[in-house]
Amino acid sequence: MSNGPHAKLAELGLTLPEVVPPVASYVPAVQSGQHVYVSGQLPMAEGKLLATGKVGNGVSAEQAKDLAQRCALNALAAIDALVGLENVVKVVKLTGFVASAPGFTGQPGVINGASDLFGAVFGEAGRHARSAVGVAELPLDAPVEVEVIVEVA
Repeated sequence: MSNGPHAKLAELGLTLPEVVPPVASYVPAVQSGQHVYVSGQLPMAEGKLLATGKVGNGVSAEQAKDLAQRCALNALAAIDALVGLENVVKVVKLTGFVASAPGFTGQPGVINGASDLFGAVFGEAGRHARSAVGVAELPLDAPVEVEVIVEVA
């Protein structure tokens, strides 16, 4: 299965992290029928946020794009732990939240970090509907949060 999602991640130089433990009363992902709903994922690595603050004031758009990719990688880990990445048929919907400084309007470019990763890992099946929303605050002062819905076999 050299074309599978794990192989694609390896080609990108990425490995799936451990599933990020919830920071409140929820589970990382839940399956309902043929869909997996992944809870909002923060840019966490080894139990710590990779950055804090607002995009456009202390966090650059390019840094935030990388953080969105990390959120997506964490989402992939949650999906893999629940049903296995090889069972993903389609990335259906991605919602990205960007903690935005006043006047920052580059949310779509930031969330491309997540969208681009799903496209690279799943090809055409990684193309999805999406919302990129600017917000005043996110949990733990994270700059970015990403949630995703995937269809599984």
